[in-house]
Amino acid sequence: MARIKYYYDTETCKYERVKVSTWDVVLNFMGFMFVSVLIAFGLVLAYFFIFDSPKEQILKQENRALRDSLNNWQREISLQRDYVAYLQQRDERIYRQIMEADPLPSSVREMGMGGADRYKKYRELDLPEVLTDTRKKIDKLNKEMYAQSLSFDEIEELAENKNKMLASIPAIQPIRNKELTRLASGYGLRMHPIYKVRKMHWGIDFSAPRGTPIYSTGDGKISRVVRSNKRTGYGNYVEIDHGYGFKTRYAHMQTISVRVGQKVSRGETIGKVGNTGGSTAPHCHYEIMKDGKKVDPILYMIMDVTDEEYQKLLDLASIENQSLG
Repeated sequence: MARIKYYYDTETCKYERVKVSTWDVVLNFMGFMFVSVLIAFGLVLAYFFIFDSPKEQILKQENRALRDSLNNWQREISLQRDYVAYLQQRDERIYRQIMEADPLPSSVREMGMGGADRYKKYRELDLPEVLTDTRKKIDKLNKEMYAQSLSFDEIEELAENKNKMLASIPAIQPIRNKELTRLASGYGLRMHPIYKVRKMHWGIDFSAPRGTPIYSTGDGKISRVVRSNKRTGYGNYVEIDHGYGFKTRYAHMQTISVRVGQKVSRGETIGKVGNTGGSTAPHCHYEIMKDGKKVDPILYMIMDVTDEEYQKLLDLASIENQSLG
């Protein structure tokens, strides 16, 4: 039931019934609709500002997941860079010093990773700057790891060569001499057993009974085998090329058990002690050549002896006695 409205008429001093025209009804309805539309629009705006749509919720979840992943990647990159820095430090301060290698050139460690437009595609995609920075960090880390791998390859090769060199250097006595009593004559001016004059003796004589085994003093390859019936010179002898500029000679042998081109290891038997050539008693005449020059073998007999034993060998080798041949 519609509500009836009245108003007070001051001229008649009576309450008169309010008469509503069609135009008033239209205006009232339009005003009501306008206010309703405004309220509805405001509610819709409030809803969109306060509440996320399902699509927005999905996108926000994906963004949170990507942000967490990015943070994890950055932490992992930081840890990996710390580890690479640790490897670089050990490489420079330990490995390369042990191997007596020069430091890795900075030009290798700081090698380029492409031109100025390397990251242009990221800018064209309008990606956030943090993604570009992350890509740069990853590229720098890859570069450092690659450079370090090159260094380790070089160190590995140096270590292999070092081991080969250490095994090749003639560093033991050519015959068994535990009691240190077989060193008969050293390197230097000695009385020649036949000519009875002071003459340069280019090696060390080890006296031993005939048939005593003679050993290679380092890894190498047999470069020369000579069998001679003459009563002068080295008689039967063997030369070994050890590489790295080292050669050794074993003279006055009774028998030879190796052939030219054969590879031998340190401590391997190459023949037996004899009295051939210009020799006055059974012994092994032992020489070392370094870069084509004969050197004092006693300087290299450092393996399988203590400091005290080595000093005794030095004392015996320094005695200016008569050589055996």
